Amino acid sequence: MKKNIINKVFVGCCTLGMIMLASCAKEGFRIEGTISNAKDSVLFLEHNGLEGIAKIDSVKLDQSGAFSFSGGRGDNPEFYRLRIADQIINIAIDSTEHIAVKAVYPQMATNYIIKGSADNEKVKELALKQINLQSRCQQLLAQRPELADSLIEVMLADYKRDITTNYIFKAPMKSYSYFALFQYVVINNQAVLIFDPSKDAKDTKVFGAVATSWDTYYPGTLRTQNLHNITIKGMKDERIVKARQKPIELKADVRGVIDLPLRDNMGNERHLTDFKGQVVLLDFHVFGMKGSTEYIMHLRDLYNKYHSRGLEIYMVSLDENQHFWKEQVANLPWVNVYDDKGVSQAYTATATTLPIIYLIDRGNNVVKNPSQIKNLDEEIQKLL
Repeated sequence: MKKNIINKVFVGCCTLGMIMLASCAKEGFRIEGTISNAKDSVLFLEHNGLEGIAKIDSVKLDQSGAFSFSGGRGDNPEFYRLRIADQIINIAIDSTEHIAVKAVYPQMATNYIIKGSADNEKVKELALKQINLQSRCQQLLAQRPELADSLIEVMLADYKRDITTNYIFKAPMKSYSYFALFQYVVINNQAVLIFDPSKDAKDTKVFGAVATSWDTYYPGTLRTQNLHNITIKGMKDERIVKARQKPIELKADVRGVIDLPLRDNMGNERHLTDFKGQVVLLDFHVFGMKGSTEYIMHLRDLYNKYHSRGLEIYMVSLDENQHFWKEQVANLPWVNVYDDKGVSQAYTATATTLPIIYLIDRGNNVVKNPSQIKNLDEEIQKLL
């Protein structure tokens, strides 16, 4: 009798153990939902791994557009894509998540709802920002090719400030922060990483912040080690990066100005060389950039303070939309011109940030270039 009881207990324990093992084996993620307007399209689930993109599963959608994919859990967040043709939805998977996706084809890359993961809502925000940035870059290349390189650099710098401040540095341990590190735009058929430690030493610190955080939360994993490798290489290359970034500007050892014959908002041609006898603040500006309003208010203060003593502002707009520019400058008291010829390149070719400011003395000589101006108010006073 006792032996039978022991046998029953043993069998019961074995059965429970098998159930638990089966349950553990089934642990993983599930992505399901619907893609409307996609009947007969093939939906792929792809893994975005360190070695590249790999197809995991696929399904031919019926009229309902319903789909369901599943996979095993990893030691760290992993990244997947739902794809039909060139329409992609990026998804970050952390542990055993259940993700619900509802999208509309053929705009599923931008027209979708994702539920079940706060991180994936952030991934969506980042993906949409990237798509918008790509669109703006393409528009610049098409409409302002002569200034595209300089303006794209400015847009990328502004984008990086937004992403580091509002996403990466706020929560470097999150999957969406890792995702943000590897975003890119395509310029002239070349993929350009937005964060690239091999070209910008500041980006090394951004990678380092995520690497340190992932080392705490996901120690020893391949993705964590990859982050460390990129950071270490960036640190080793920092000296080379600084040498590449050394400004090659107009030498401000008192040299004559290069004229900028451009039309103002009234249609009159203006010349930078016409202001001999005055101190000129030459400013290259994009009114559509973030922080423009505050910057213009600061310039108004300087203009009101020093105009009567001989200060003039010669502001060159690098905006894409000329009509928008005219609206922005309608009530500004200084000289406002629009460069639709590309003549500003003599001053802007090596710039990596806006605004770009030069100071010109009463003899019509460039005496301060952007890297030499630390306190604009003080530098203006010295020249008056």
